[in-house]
Amino acid sequence: VIMGPEKKSRKTSKREKEIRAYHEAGHALVALLIPEVDPLTKVSIIPRGLTGGYTLVSPEEDKHIFSRNELRGKLSLVLGGRVAEEIIFKDITTGAQDDLSKATAIARSMVCELGMSEKLGNLTFGRKHGPVFLGRDIVEERDYSDATAKEIDAEVSRIVKNAYSRARTLLSQNKDRLKLLAEKLLEKEVLDGEEVKNLLGLDKSKDINTR
Repeated sequence: VIMGPEKKSRKTSKREKEIRAYHEAGHALVALLIPEVDPLTKVSIIPRGLTGGYTLVSPEEDKHIFSRNELRGKLSLVLGGRVAEEIIFKDITTGAQDDLSKATAIARSMVCELGMSEKLGNLTFGRKHGPVFLGRDIVEERDYSDATAKEIDAEVSRIVKNAYSRARTLLSQNKDRLKLLAEKLLEKEVLDGEEVKNLLGLDKSKDINTR
């Protein structure tokens, strides 16, 4: 229901299905390896809605406040699919377009709205103007210099690169698990979180050194 109706008529080549399996396996494995990420609920390579596959993580309780470490973990999770493609196929695909957009938005929000940049500190950048009539988007007015804009861009890039590097380290160290999960996804197409944990021998309730 969350992801939209199953696309039963969509035909997928063997190669694309394999890429999709490793992409989603990358997301799912990072979710299990980083303590700050919400528990893994399901991973699928069945096309639904506009997606070719999906990985779901769900909080155990309602959350309205997120720490900087939680957002960093979420960034690595979002980038895990692209990282898996690069590790396994020595190449990258267009499948990570939405992931990259999400990662950039999270990092920019951390810098410009949440005061979570170690370099720029506890400041916000860009005044927001709400809609003055129905249908108008919220507009941001830049209230900082060109020099600050460059610093913001550099910080956003640094945060995303660090998250990517963390995901790459974790998946490289667990390449056998990545392959095992992708192969099982190719076989079953859908796995719930408990199945993945049992398959890989991973449980975040235990002491896992992932830092």
